[in-house]
Amino acid sequence: MKPLILFSFAVSWLAAVSSGADLPALRKQGTATQLIVDGRPFLVCGGELGNSHGEPDYLRASWPKLKALNLNTVVAPVYWDVIEPAEGKFDFATVDGLIADARANDLRLVLLWFGSWKNSMSCYAPAWVKTDTARFPRARDSAGRAMEILTPFDATNRDTDARSFATLMRHLRETDGAQHTVILVQVENEIGMIPEARDRHPTADAAFVAPVPAALLSYLAAHRDTLAPELRDRWAGRGARTSGTWTEVFGEGPATAELFMAWAFGLYVEKVAAAGRAEYALPLFANAALIRPGYQPGQYPSAGPLPHLIDVWRAAAPTLDFISPDIYFPNFTEWADRYTRGGNPLFVPEALRSPEASVNNLYAFGACSGFGFAPFGIESIGEPAAGLLRASNDLIRQLTPLITERQGRGTMTALLPPAAEQRKPHDVVFGGLTMSATYERMEAPGLADGVINEAGDRAANRTLLPAGAIVIQLGPDEFLFGGIGVVITFAAPTPGDPSIGILRCAEGRYEAGAWKHLRWLNGDQTHQGRHVRLEPGRFTLQRVKLYRYR
Repeated sequence: MKPLILFSFAVSWLAAVSSGADLPALRKQGTATQLIVDGRPFLVCGGELGNSHGEPDYLRASWPKLKALNLNTVVAPVYWDVIEPAEGKFDFATVDGLIADARANDLRLVLLWFGSWKNSMSCYAPAWVKTDTARFPRARDSAGRAMEILTPFDATNRDTDARSFATLMRHLRETDGAQHTVILVQVENEIGMIPEARDRHPTADAAFVAPVPAALLSYLAAHRDTLAPELRDRWAGRGARTSGTWTEVFGEGPATAELFMAWAFGLYVEKVAAAGRAEYALPLFANAALIRPGYQPGQYPSAGPLPHLIDVWRAAAPTLDFISPDIYFPNFTEWADRYTRGGNPLFVPEALRSPEASVNNLYAFGACSGFGFAPFGIESIGEPAAGLLRASNDLIRQLTPLITERQGRGTMTALLPPAAEQRKPHDVVFGGLTMSATYERMEAPGLADGVINEAGDRAANRTLLPAGAIVIQLGPDEFLFGGIGVVITFAAPTPGDPSIGILRCAEGRYEAGAWKHLRWLNGDQTHQGRHVRLEPGRFTLQRVKLYRYR
């Protein structure tokens, strides 16, 4: 488990809602942050809609499919250009339709504000914003050309977005303030600069050669010991200066340009988020597109709420409660772990809807004490990914009371292959012993949903079913394993200690919070007491009691 450091995101928000206990809220438990909905901890077993699937009439036929996936939450966009087609004239029919249909299907909503930026670009800004470039100026590239990106250095851009977002939040309070169908709201979507590392608008150029704002430098000094290592090393490597221009404080190059833009984006988002929070105190967050290996700022949507920039975002946008990753890369565990540094709670609003989604969620909840996971394009998910996610979500539903009771307490973890071709046993020290996991991955019957086959060859059309497990300690030498395709052996962590054997092992399920025994597995299924095996191809739950002998 990872150490928790309280930070201003959640603290400011928790104070703001202290008088509204019935609202969805964030609550600290041990080293974790829990999402509380209707007074109870809530795990978001979600799915995010494709960008163009958020209109009720188009989506209506998909609700039975979403329910069948054992989701409890749908992550859905709200389009600025749709709800405010003329300045100051709002039409919330799409929002109201989403809320009504979610209620009818007993599902919650996480809403995504597609405002000034979506995947870096300003494609969801209304026509009256896009066409008035004198009033709503664009970012500029190094040749002085206007980009399809609203500059964050303009107050009119910022204040107009903030006014519209505040109107949305007021509408949510008026129409959903009693029922809490909407439980979280994301501010903007995958903010970032691309294809250059920073905006070259004249106002941006002037800010870049001006002194670094004192507020940022004061934050760095006050949080020096807990800064993200990338930022701490860059700042300290230049002498940890407390004054100077951006290049004087952080040095030359794209990394400094990214820090500069992160501060600008963060200030802009703070204005938008604070305006919304003043109307309706739901938890607010921002998400980020992640970085491909070897890419430099400007080659990816840089300066967004990325883990190496989290301190800049915390200093600039304290109204945000947390930041989130959109994880489409295979190194899921690496990105999930990075987003829990410094006490940031893990919520994954977008993930690849491949078969691995069904075990990546177990890692998010079990190893990271996260409170939410949502594959993207959920209405389009196909087999075998859909069936696997359905079974995994059912497992999480059964285990929710156990998971939420143990979040942040050090009595829960997860097993996931550290690499795609993990051959050597994967050792995890947990619960006073060493668990060694190997992963059995059956071949899927056909091309799995979410797999990209650019080469078009037959070998690439074959994919393996996932393998992974959540592990919950029930008591001394007693554990619950839930998952698929994992074989676990046990050993004492210290040489010379007694050997560890399996006293009993049972398969079962939880119904209404109570364990229901299905069958004993003390014979061939445990290899005569040598291992615990979650068979490949299906999700199971096993309760295991160990013992020690010489």
